[in-house]
Amino acid sequence: MTAAPYRIFVRDLLLMVSIGIHPHERLAPQRVRINVDMTACESTGAALDDIAGVVSYEDVITGIKHLVAEGHINLVETVAERIAELCLADNRVLSARVRIEKLDVYAEAASVGIEIERGR
Repeated sequence: MTAAPYRIFVRDLLLMVSIGIHPHERLAPQRVRINVDMTACESTGAALDDIAGVVSYEDVITGIKHLVAEGHINLVETVAERIAELCLADNRVLSARVRIEKLDVYAEAASVGIEIERGR
């Protein structure tokens, strides 16, 4: 029997991130919203009720928090690529879609940012 894919997601993770290319953006962290959607190979974890057998969104969130805490990042594109790499480090993950939004850049816009999709 062929393993069926399933999706894991993290919605609207709000973090304070030191990000941006402008000098004033280095003075204080900014609110950033992160969304991640991953497609993974089905495994025995669900059937066995064992977290070790599934892709853990807790591990993804912890990894993202560590990644953005490492220091200032200039580009939202860099954050997105690093998060995609983090997700794809788990061999069960077939693809990762990552959306990064800076929330307080323009008064006229709810957010600005990017979305990427990476796969094996």
